[in-house]
Amino acid sequence: MELRHLTGFIATAEELHFGRAARRLHLAQPALSQQIRQLEAELGVELFHRSTRSVVLSDAGAALLEPARKILEDVELLRRRATLGAGEIAGRVTLGFTGASSRGVLPELARAVRAERPGIELVLVGQTYAGTAVADIAAGRLDIGFARLPVADPGLRTLAFAREELVVALPSDHPLAERERIAVAELAGEPFVTFPGVQGSSVRDALVRAALDAGFAPRIVQEAPDSYTILSLVAAGVGVTLTVSSVRHIATPGLVFRELTDPPAPLEAVLVSRREERSAAVRAVWEIAGRVLSAGADG
Repeated sequence: MELRHLTGFIATAEELHFGRAARRLHLAQPALSQQIRQLEAELGVELFHRSTRSVVLSDAGAALLEPARKILEDVELLRRRATLGAGEIAGRVTLGFTGASSRGVLPELARAVRAERPGIELVLVGQTYAGTAVADIAAGRLDIGFARLPVADPGLRTLAFAREELVVALPSDHPLAERERIAVAELAGEPFVTFPGVQGSSVRDALVRAALDAGFAPRIVQEAPDSYTILSLVAAGVGVTLTVSSVRHIATPGLVFRELTDPPAPLEAVLVSRREERSAAVRAVWEIAGRVLSAGADG
């Protein structure tokens, strides 16, 4: 089995079109087709179901896809290590991020890792909920991730970098949208849109807590998996929401943000990793993050 066979298989599996995959690899289509046939002959299985109209992964092809990707990733890691000088650190570090809290610092952190530790492959994993990172890090599925306090697991460490205020998001034609500031109690009769309760969202928890402190239980009429969808639903008039100030950059027609006259305590955005970390690459990224995020917080 040759690496070029795996490269051709992965490209074809992702494109599901021999012509597009061949162009992506700068190959002639017959050459790519021959590579796939050679791989199928060596494995003794059919990797694709082909017809004149479509190319579809077979069960065997679907089972091979992730292992093939892992093999090529490992080969790239070997190449990195072979070209590094003495004392350099090589490895793969997975970093989970969400849209709002990580938006301002993630690009700077990624650039700093590439510049200071070129032997480290930083794999960015997009996540819907900040709370997902905590569970994934504890389970070993991620190395580092963005989240919000509290983080109760004693086996994890945190690095605070931002404090996010709660704000109210309203449809632009809502009667309260004419006001510059709104009290939480004034939202008592409103329908709310927020994150699902089963996902452990710190933003949803803060919304419920603020409403209860104001003397009412929020009437949640719609749940959505991310801030962009929630704010689109608010703009459409489905309801209102309490959300973090870091989502103000989402400029959706029909949506306005207003400050609260009685804002609850800010939510603290943090980076999370395992306290007892054996990987030198993860420790190196954490050390770089400490400098980058501290500079951002000071600014």
